[in-house]
Amino acid sequence: MTDDHPGGKRTSRLQHGTGNQIKLRRGAAVAEMRRAALRDNDDDWRAMRKQDREQPLSDLYAVILCGGLGTRLREETEFKPKPMVEIGGRPILWHIMKHYHQFGVRNFVLCLGYKGDIIRDYFLNYELNNSDVAIDFRDGSLETLSNGYGEDWRIVLAETGPETQTGSRIKKALRYVRGNTFLATYGDGLSDVDLNALLAQHRSSGKLATVTAVHPSSRFGELAINDGSVSSFREKPQVADGWINGGFFAFERRSFERVNPGDDLPLETGLLETLAGEAELGVYQHDGFWQCMDTVRETQLLNEMWASGQAPWQSWDTCRLSA
Repeated sequence: MTDDHPGGKRTSRLQHGTGNQIKLRRGAAVAEMRRAALRDNDDDWRAMRKQDREQPLSDLYAVILCGGLGTRLREETEFKPKPMVEIGGRPILWHIMKHYHQFGVRNFVLCLGYKGDIIRDYFLNYELNNSDVAIDFRDGSLETLSNGYGEDWRIVLAETGPETQTGSRIKKALRYVRGNTFLATYGDGLSDVDLNALLAQHRSSGKLATVTAVHPSSRFGELAINDGSVSSFREKPQVADGWINGGFFAFERRSFERVNPGDDLPLETGLLETLAGEAELGVYQHDGFWQCMDTVRETQLLNEMWASGQAPWQSWDTCRLSA
């Protein structure tokens, strides 16, 4: 049957029309499949969030940023990474991990970078360096006789690059994190922040991330003056007004979908600002102790607190070192 035959033309038009209808139906079906997939993903997401809300802190991972150069503390960091600068004879990183563990956290992912081999060696030799040992030179055997500083920690030492930005460091480390909710912080700040309260605030907000807001320390000593005399003096106290990023974050894994594998983004300006613009950044306001370690003076201040026996961040009862 030829196209110039009326029946043929009609048949041709019907076939053409059927093709368009098929395409329309296929397009509608694809669109519906996409909508269904989105609904399924949202349902899966809600189900996972519900499951995560039931997870105790002991099931969560803590990611700690340990790779920065620490240029403002060059006197110490020329020879070691900043998290290995010591407070009371132990790296500040150890103090941070002890605080997390006091709340039940035992799974850590350390984002290594600058001089990361020093952190790696510290933990690989942790038991030997903190135990009595017997060495038999006849057969080369080594026996641990005691373990006075045994820690119930599982640590992933994750190499994230010598100059990688903080946001991309965490993105790289996520392959070692199980679950959707995880904790994160910087490797140079101490606090007595209540991690249970932080997690509760994060879960109740329903947001993708929560930052702990803290009062910054004053650059100057504070005087209380009465009748022309100084009645009290406090060296660099925490100010009562104003809030800054204190670290101690809670994140949903999905928040880092905004960081592409090839990106090199700071956590603060690359991700947190984006989340804030999307109204997906919650806050937990901590009125208690917080102190970063950016300068030699701040390092001395933290060491003085530890030596005095009045270290506010010490939330654990064991493994206290004498000054």
